[in-house]
Amino acid sequence: MMKKIAVVGAGPGGLAASMILASKGYEVHVYEKQNYVGGRNGHFTLGEGAYTFDIGPTFLSMPHIMEEIFQLSGRNVHDYMDLMELSPMYELQFDGKRVPMYRDRRKMIQVIRDYFPGNEIGYQRFMKETREQMEALTPLLQTRHNRLRDYVSKRTLRALPKLSLGKSVYDVLSQYFDDEKLKIAFTFQAKYLGMSPWECPGAFAILSYMEHEHGVFHPRGGVNQLSKAMARVVEEHGGQIHLGQGVRKFKLDGKKMKALELDSGEIVEADEFIVNADFAHAMNHLVDDQELTKHKSTHLEKKKYSCSTFMIYVGLDKKYEMPHHTIIFAEDYKKNVDEMTKDLVLSDEPSIYVHNASVTDDSLAPEGHSAVYILAPVPNNYSELDWDDKQDLFKELIYDELENKTGFHDIRDHIVAEKVLTPKQWETDHFVHKGATFSLGHQLSQMMYFRPHNKFQEFEHCWLVGGGTHPGSGLPTILESARITTNWIREEEVQTT
Repeated sequence: MMKKIAVVGAGPGGLAASMILASKGYEVHVYEKQNYVGGRNGHFTLGEGAYTFDIGPTFLSMPHIMEEIFQLSGRNVHDYMDLMELSPMYELQFDGKRVPMYRDRRKMIQVIRDYFPGNEIGYQRFMKETREQMEALTPLLQTRHNRLRDYVSKRTLRALPKLSLGKSVYDVLSQYFDDEKLKIAFTFQAKYLGMSPWECPGAFAILSYMEHEHGVFHPRGGVNQLSKAMARVVEEHGGQIHLGQGVRKFKLDGKKMKALELDSGEIVEADEFIVNADFAHAMNHLVDDQELTKHKSTHLEKKKYSCSTFMIYVGLDKKYEMPHHTIIFAEDYKKNVDEMTKDLVLSDEPSIYVHNASVTDDSLAPEGHSAVYILAPVPNNYSELDWDDKQDLFKELIYDELENKTGFHDIRDHIVAEKVLTPKQWETDHFVHKGATFSLGHQLSQMMYFRPHNKFQEFEHCWLVGGGTHPGSGLPTILESARITTNWIREEEVQTT
């Protein structure tokens, strides 16, 4: 008889693990506190359902990983989702100049020739050398890291020279480009990890390479369609997803995880447990501190966490012919990043990301209207900023920046529906520790072996998926975490039978 698996959280990591295991015959039950699947990869609507928004991620990269996860589950992802590649991938705005960025090499070289002349060869060298780095690092990202002795394996020793140890992402890109704005164009992706390019480990130069090599994609209906598709596959294979049934506590027998206590008081027993909740939140709220050794609240307070995000989701009675993705950089970008990650104060001139998906996808808003998603990276809640006091002023600052610097010059005149989400709400409404939307930081001291293990060190029969475990945050790596964890669960079962 196949094991019963209880999964805490229906985020993308939990859903990916669930559909793989359900497809192999396991009895899978997913318990989700919210009334929708996806967690931060879910969606909501405004204006009586007229405007649809992704909550968090707004694009897909490395689509082959998603394809492989569905293949492991006996399915073709393209039967469930309509993927559109974006060209340009996004548009970057510096000092009023709009710079499109392309996957197509010839177009990208022409952009560099037009805006950053003299850096064309550096771009070609970056793509060639980072491809070699990616080939060396991929096995490390796809493999469990639970033993320190793995660091002297042939695979790891071959990869070490490619890790750019001692260098930041900014340092690495400075080896290829001499224009400061072009360096920013290839290093801002450190924000996907909630980190500064001047602090993010140099190995993460692969983030911009991944986009330029594999492209950026939009699924019709939004990136939330990935979670919905995975949920369908779980149920097609007989798995059950219990929405609105959050987990209150882990029930332990010594160091063995035995059951979940739901918010309703129901006790759910299982053979194995997969935790897809925000890691630090789970350790602080679902486990009694005395039951932990390495991950007590006092230990978690010493960890480093990502930045947070200030969100405005707005339905507009106008369609803006702006790009699908626009990123507006503060004039002093380093100052803005330092304020967000070091000084923990709000910037007078924030950098802003705008997702204007209605120009690509007419399913998100009524004809002639737009569903626009606006994000400004801000400090997490270790800053102790009073968002009740600052929310409205900061929102107006963001609108000012958009109206003064972009084609959204009259955006406030066309608002039909609006929702604001601050770091406070990320913590209270979405159960993200300190509102750190990209989870634990990705410093080398918190990567691979030094990140919470996929087979959780503290309890038997307890496994982790999601951004708080290896290999890290971001949808492709979260899917990899599910592949690592499920392979390990199946391998252990074979060894014990």
